[in-house]
Amino acid sequence: MKPFTYERPKDVASAVKAVKAVPGSKFLAGGTNLLDLMKSEVERPAHLVDIGRLPLATIETTRDGGLRIGAMTTNTQVASDARVRSLYPVLTKAIVSGGSAQLRNKATTGGNLMQRTRCAYFYDTAKPCNKRLPGSGCAALDGLNRNSAIFGTSESCIATNPSDMGVALAALDATVETLTAEGVTRSLAVADMYRLPGDTPEVETELKAGELITCVVIPPAPPGGQVYRKVRDRASYAGGLASVAAVGSRVAWGGVALKPWRAEKAEAALAAGMPIPDAVAVEMANAEPRGKNRFKIALVGRLTVAALEDTQAGRRA
Repeated sequence: MKPFTYERPKDVASAVKAVKAVPGSKFLAGGTNLLDLMKSEVERPAHLVDIGRLPLATIETTRDGGLRIGAMTTNTQVASDARVRSLYPVLTKAIVSGGSAQLRNKATTGGNLMQRTRCAYFYDTAKPCNKRLPGSGCAALDGLNRNSAIFGTSESCIATNPSDMGVALAALDATVETLTAEGVTRSLAVADMYRLPGDTPEVETELKAGELITCVVIPPAPPGGQVYRKVRDRASYAGGLASVAAVGSRVAWGGVALKPWRAEKAEAALAAGMPIPDAVAVEMANAEPRGKNRFKIALVGRLTVAALEDTQAGRRA
């Protein structure tokens, strides 16, 4: 492992300044993703800024009846919170559909949203990967791409985003609040925080150097059903092939792009009165499968139709 320096700041302002001050710095939260990547030398941070003890681990009700979830709350805390389970069951279901209980006990809300792709070529330092080494190529284009993206891809990258939580938050119209190194606070929609690969797949989010997610804000729960469905090859120790979060007539997909994918064309078709299968087909018409991942078109289509039918029937998760 490459040598690195370490510090534990006392407050949020000091944390963002520390990351901005040292090139190659990384925030360390629960460590469930970053530490694994460091061991494989995929990530080689020069400096770690440990934010694990910062006061960002509360869940509060907002004035309008939504929730503000601190970035350092663990996945277990969020999934088991009575307000989340009652108002946002789609979020609880998404979280428990992800990692094991041991991982959920350590993984944090902010860290979950910032975790990097699980593309096998990203983890394999012997293979070309533009995300890991810009300009080296994308081995997945003509390789083992069964788990790769079918939306928003480019010739530089066809990786997917691994967050289950992010998919549910995108369907809930959640936002993240951040603090920049200059002390400026920002608010970004979860669905808009991520960048599609284009020619720069190594740039994954709209966050600036040293910018820290401080909390996630979820608006008041909309009426109607909430459903999360996920398909994977086996029930444990396997990443998802595809997932769908349906909140009323809102739809977000996981495992199909380098970001939680809001199916906006399908949503618009539903709003226009189109039957569910036809509305889903409108979105699917824009899919760009590559090689071994073509099956995702039918899989995600069936998964989404079933989820939307459940939400229309008032089903909750």
